[in-house]
Amino acid sequence: MTVRLLVGEDVAAEPSRVFAVLTDWPRHQEWMLLTRAEVTGGDGRSAGSRLSAFTGVGVLGFLDTMEITGWDPPRSVSVRHTGRLVRGTGEFRVLPRPGGCRVEWEELLEVPAEALWPLARPVAALFFGVSLRRLGALARGREG
Repeated sequence: MTVRLLVGEDVAAEPSRVFAVLTDWPRHQEWMLLTRAEVTGGDGRSAGSRLSAFTGVGVLGFLDTMEITGWDPPRSVSVRHTGRLVRGTGEFRVLPRPGGCRVEWEELLEVPAEALWPLARPVAALFFGVSLRRLGALARGREG
């Protein structure tokens, strides 16, 4: 089963600044809850580059490997999740607005346990929403 999750956040910062913070992969731990990311292949700034993100606490968590499939600064970056647990696609879009931008985070994920998705969806949406608020604060130059 493929599921879609879309969250968004208005950010009072220039789109180019937001995109720069968003795609500074080692800084993900500063805004994305419980997640550390790194570039594992390529330059991290072009299609074909590979990323690895660990979400969890200590050794409890999961590894999300990805390949960048689209790179259009400062508007969007898209990935294909290639891990054993997380499969599907994801995209961050930075949409200009008066006084800043809107950041949208969309995931199309293959969910192995369809029956659990109604319980997992609100938790994932909350996780993504809090992370985007922290991204906005970081892009504005404030701690999240």
